[in-house]
Amino acid sequence: MEPQLLSDPQQYPTEEIIFSHIGKSKVLWIAFFDHLRTEHPDITPEWRYYNDGKSWLMKAEAKKKTVFWLSIVEGGFRVTVYVNARQAPEVMAAEIPDEFKAQYQQGIKAGKLTGWTILFQNEKDLQDIRALIALKKRLK
Repeated sequence: MEPQLLSDPQQYPTEEIIFSHIGKSKVLWIAFFDHLRTEHPDITPEWRYYNDGKSWLMKAEAKKKTVFWLSIVEGGFRVTVYVNARQAPEVMAAEIPDEFKAQYQQGIKAGKLTGWTILFQNEKDLQDIRALIALKKRLK
């Protein structure tokens, strides 16, 4: 398990703080948020401190629907997208890579939700999250 970052409830995660942790992943961070601003201007990201996890997480919403969660790890960041179990037929029929469908079937379970987590390391990760965000926004 990675050490907990952004754990001080009094220290809001500014870009300066974030960039000090994510290092070389800064390029991916900038590309990811550029994509959000241009392709999904309806998504509003908001940092919140969560006492249960004792850290800051970014919750991104579009029309009161949570699209993804973002957390900071040393050397990078990860984004998690959850979908409801009742949406399994739509996920399996979606035009997403087969690896995502397999991950969905075996993925992270949180109650009735199943999710994917992408740890940003390269350009492919940007393509993957774009596909997952588009899927999440299409699901009802």
